[in-house]
Amino acid sequence: MHGLEDASMNKKMLGYWAFTGLTAFAMAGGGLMNASRSPEIVASYASLGYPDYMPVLIGVWKVLAAVALLAPGFARIKEWAYAGIGFAMTGAFISHVVVGDPAAKAVPPLFVLAFAIGSYVLRPASRRLDAPAPEPRRAEALTDAVPSRA
Repeated sequence: MHGLEDASMNKKMLGYWAFTGLTAFAMAGGGLMNASRSPEIVASYASLGYPDYMPVLIGVWKVLAAVALLAPGFARIKEWAYAGIGFAMTGAFISHVVVGDPAAKAVPPLFVLAFAIGSYVLRPASRRLDAPAPEPRRAEALTDAVPSRA
């Protein structure tokens, strides 16, 4: 029975890293493209009605989200990164729909959102905000180490 649990955990961990890798790749790649302010990116944001500074702002936040997802620890920052990805991807989808862009432009952010949801759902306990805290050191253990003066 123990072997089945190990196989299940390995599949879950593989799924987590696959979704996390895809999410981080999409966020970092898209973020770097946004931050480059290429004419195509600036024109795309302008067509959605966003100001000129928006690609750089969103680009930097996307790269930071990718770093947060991949870095060990920092569970609270990961929670914020997942939330930011959710806001950014739903906002991108809605922005494209509102201006009448075709599905080929509107739907891709939903794929990135799906990857992020997969990563969030499959993340291991060590990457969760509610992860158990390490055992606090007992006071007796500290006093045992200090020689008494009596």
